[in-house]
Amino acid sequence: MVAESASNFYEGVTQKEVEAFYALKADPKDTRPVSLGLNSKVIKVNGKVTEDIYMSGGRYGSAIDNIIDWLEKAASVAETDMQNKEIGLLIDYYKSGDLRKWDDYNVAWAGNTESMVDYINGFIENYEDPLGMKATWEAIVNYTDVEASKRTSIITSNAQWFEDNSPIQPQYRKEKVTGVAAKVINIAMLGGDCYPASPLGINLPNADWIRKEVGSKSVTLANISNAYDLASQGNGFLEEFAFDAGEVARVKEFGPIADALHTDLHECVGHASGKLAEGTDPNALKNYASPLEESRADLFALYYMTDGKMKELGLFPDMKAGEVAYDDYLRNGLLTQIVRIKPGKDIEQAHMRCRSMISHWVYEKGKPENVIEMISRDGKTFVKINDYQKLRLLFGELLKEIQRIKSEGDFEAGKKLIEEYGVKIDPVLHAEVLDRYAKLKLAPYTGFVNPILNPVYDSNGKITDITVEYTDDYLGQMMYYGKSYSFLPPRN
Repeated sequence: MVAESASNFYEGVTQKEVEAFYALKADPKDTRPVSLGLNSKVIKVNGKVTEDIYMSGGRYGSAIDNIIDWLEKAASVAETDMQNKEIGLLIDYYKSGDLRKWDDYNVAWAGNTESMVDYINGFIENYEDPLGMKATWEAIVNYTDVEASKRTSIITSNAQWFEDNSPIQPQYRKEKVTGVAAKVINIAMLGGDCYPASPLGINLPNADWIRKEVGSKSVTLANISNAYDLASQGNGFLEEFAFDAGEVARVKEFGPIADALHTDLHECVGHASGKLAEGTDPNALKNYASPLEESRADLFALYYMTDGKMKELGLFPDMKAGEVAYDDYLRNGLLTQIVRIKPGKDIEQAHMRCRSMISHWVYEKGKPENVIEMISRDGKTFVKINDYQKLRLLFGELLKEIQRIKSEGDFEAGKKLIEEYGVKIDPVLHAEVLDRYAKLKLAPYTGFVNPILNPVYDSNGKITDITVEYTDDYLGQMMYYGKSYSFLPPRN
């Protein structure tokens, strides 16, 4: 996987060499292990495998020095002393490349739940690494949506109930859910791997020991979700792939709240749930870790979407919203997400593998009771759910198995699930879906452009206001960024 990978995390080395290199660095007795390899490229120097660290004075140093410069400016206007301290720790990490300092920063950042303005900044997500270790750089700046955050507050205040009532094995539930902080945010700026295609929700830090001892912060990106909803209205996509007019009407009525709640549950309690068995290597699932973790969080959310607790907590106006979430998920996982894949290719992206695996698994396991049907009508295939409560039980059954796989580090079982249900595409169905989609003349991905924020100064040089300019010229913005922020050489 390393030798044939198209990523830039490795050069001149093989998977066997990389795994042997990190095996020597790992300490199985360390209860607070660093995320080995997160911020480096593995190369050979004079025939010896070594790391080229992303840090000031190291790899990407000229760009990182600019990050440090802006972080120092941010620290000078931090909202609180705590935020000032955490930014200082992030600066120390960028200067040293020390992953222990990265953990120190994440502990401080996860503990700061009071700031109205917050951010994510660093080499964080490892979706693009075939071994699931090395991270791409990403950043956002955001501000709290106070009204919408009341919803996530309800969820997090009931986090222990969700954990205690989940269908996973009791020994893999958390006895005490620690520090789950969640809010709804609006994005002010996207950067790195979050630009131009943005996530809908984020739950960090990723280190299991920090999540267990300190907790995590979860955010739902409100203005991003709202933009997607607005952009999808009237484009014909739903009408083309939904089973019937009744489903279309339900989605239009309950789709936005169903999507928001699914994201909230996924991020706020899904990723924060469960625990590893003592002695389990957090990297045991290797290249299957990301799709399995996304599946675990998705299933946690799906299991509760049709639970009466949603209405009891005042989160749903009608339980049909939960059924809409099931309709949307299965339609996407079994049909529509493959419009992003070229004919003859497999599914490779972690989130797409997650949705495909879950959807195909429940479809197959539900066949004896006809829980889900794939119906052909006028030469077109549609998904029809016949029994939402039986589907919920199937979601719970799969969640239980995936939590066991993660808790025990069962690589072979995880590999089998993803490879058997999440990778391959039926070529006949694929051709049909691509043909139907092509007639809609839509783009398979949606991206965003950033606003241009201009400070207004008074005669003393103090910022008194910010003017906001909007553009719809993505190419122009990329050319501007290339001219203004090209701190690195062409070959990296």
